[in-house]
Amino acid sequence: MLTVRYDWLGLRAGDRVLDLGCGAGRHAFEAFRRGARVVALDYDAAELKDVHAMFGALADAEAATLPSASWAACANGDATRLPFPDGVFDRVIAAEVLEHIPDDEAAMRELARVLRPGGTMAVTVPAWLAETVCWALSEQYHAPFVTGGHVRIYGEPELRAKLRAAGLRPGAAHHAHALHTPYWWLKCAVGPTNDGHPLVRAYHEVLLWDIAGRRPMSTVTRLVDRLANPVLGKSIVVYARKPKGLQ
Repeated sequence: MLTVRYDWLGLRAGDRVLDLGCGAGRHAFEAFRRGARVVALDYDAAELKDVHAMFGALADAEAATLPSASWAACANGDATRLPFPDGVFDRVIAAEVLEHIPDDEAAMRELARVLRPGGTMAVTVPAWLAETVCWALSEQYHAPFVTGGHVRIYGEPELRAKLRAAGLRPGAAHHAHALHTPYWWLKCAVGPTNDGHPLVRAYHEVLLWDIAGRRPMSTVTRLVDRLANPVLGKSIVVYARKPKGLQ
């Protein structure tokens, strides 16, 4: 389930890509499949073990179709102190991570630092409406009531302003995953960890049909998702460029 549109990011085979806060690795894996040289970075070293293993499995399973430029590595690190030289990456992805970082402005400055002049970045955060309702429905969804929870709610103007302050030029944007918004509202209403609730389980099955592309259900769900995204999108994605004159 991808949030970033790689054509909007401008990803090309051979590009050096940083996936910040890679989590389970979904965006890093897709960049790898497209021929990028990927570094998947996360603060959670345990999760990186699974990501590293999956890179190996992909290389074996898709060897016949994988572009020759594809390369991947994992790194453990802090978003506010990235262990990379200036301007080393052509593309940067920061998907659903900045809302977890207390000093998000320091993280954005670091992302701008390691992006080469002329390079592009995709930043995704929970959208304002979806997130505001989740916070209102359950304290157990966000910090300080849950360890590692979301520490802020972004509006798009605030996100753009912070990216500009870091020296980037934000441009196009879109929403994503409208079908996931009611799911999270439902989870927050019954308790974010109550995955066994009948309504939560039923909605989860619908999402699995969509993710797996099980027709004809997925045809309906993807149409609904696309139509509802401008209002109900769970995530907002902003694409930004580093000016060529900025070091």
